[in-house]
Amino acid sequence: MSGHFTLPAAHALQLAELVKEAGVAPDDLFAGLGVDAQSLAVPGAQISVAIGEQLFERARRLTGEPAVGIQLGLAMRASAHGYLGFAAMTAATLREALETAARFVPTRTNALTLALHVTGSRASVVIEERASFGAARDAILFWVAIGIWQIGNALTGKEIEGTVDFAFERPAYFDRFADFAPEVRFGQPVTQLMFDAKYLELPLTMSDPVSRQLAYSELERSLGRIGEVAEGDFVPRVRKLVLRADGGIRSLEEVASATGVSARTLKRRLAAARVTYSDLLEEERREMAFLLLRTPESSIDGVAERLGYSDASNFRRAFQRWTGVSPAAYRKGRTE
Repeated sequence: MSGHFTLPAAHALQLAELVKEAGVAPDDLFAGLGVDAQSLAVPGAQISVAIGEQLFERARRLTGEPAVGIQLGLAMRASAHGYLGFAAMTAATLREALETAARFVPTRTNALTLALHVTGSRASVVIEERASFGAARDAILFWVAIGIWQIGNALTGKEIEGTVDFAFERPAYFDRFADFAPEVRFGQPVTQLMFDAKYLELPLTMSDPVSRQLAYSELERSLGRIGEVAEGDFVPRVRKLVLRADGGIRSLEEVASATGVSARTLKRRLAAARVTYSDLLEEERREMAFLLLRTPESSIDGVAERLGYSDASNFRRAFQRWTGVSPAAYRKGRTE
């Protein structure tokens, strides 16, 4: 399942630096995997997710430290992400930086996607897994989610308060991080960062419109070179249109018109990205439901109506299918 999915090779070098501090030589980390420090340092180099999984698991075994993903996330810097990091660093606001990251993440990896959602006073960055990370799933998701939060704090110069949800159960080694900020929750339906939407308007300390445009132009070219234009640009545009801002859903024909293509072309372009309109509608409804259920003033019937369900019972059945629990149980669990 993970054979055609890749991760940036530069992060394997960062992992090597981390374990080196624990007395593990890079050669021992890379032995027998067909990679070395020189090949990983080539700009734009990638490693398979399978090799990434082995590297994380080997790093844990050689160092005796199961929390290497957390440690790598805490050490993450925007500059480690090439042009994408540079574009984010020089954006005007946190919103612009996150929107840039979500759009251009395919230039870094095809194993994960990012999506920024804003509903009323709540915002979330959803991290969707497209590949199976096997035994290293917790380490990789810790690394990505905590890394994004760390970068957000660094770029704004503020301590952003909120919650990080993980779609796996709490590992025993996390007990050592009981005082970790932001708040962390486990066993959730999706992995996401949730925070007050007011933070999105924070200015960035290194904002530079000229430098940002240079990096953005290079990212546009990179996106085209790797053949991800349909998936990295068109699909997110469609996803944002399927739900109306004032409630309800748009038909496929309405979305096609809004994107300037025919319904037939819309279907064809989505198929090229290996998704359907129904897939996007389901994903958007699910993620919006999580946000709305976190808003105390939203009733379950109101959430169902906002998401375009004909009645609340249909919404309850869908939510049960997504999460294994009812909307009421999910809301209760989030407020306890």
